[in-house]
Amino acid sequence: MKQTAVEWLRDLYENQPAYEEYILDEQWQKAIEMEKEQIRMAYEKGLIDGIHGPRKECYNETFNSNEK
Repeated sequence: MKQTAVEWLRDLYENQPAYEEYILDEQWQKAIEMEKEQIRMAYEKGLIDGIHGPRKECYNETFNSNEK
């Protein structure tokens, strides 16, 4: 599984030298950009799964029935 932005940031912080007890602005920004990308990818996957996956079958069973 791909590492999340939060996991990346935690690993970055935990593996710093002891005298560096903070996250740099550039590191925060990278984590934010990673998170945005992960949200975008999850949204796109949800759209694809929703159109072609189980939800479409459920929709078809519910709204495209042959009952008259």
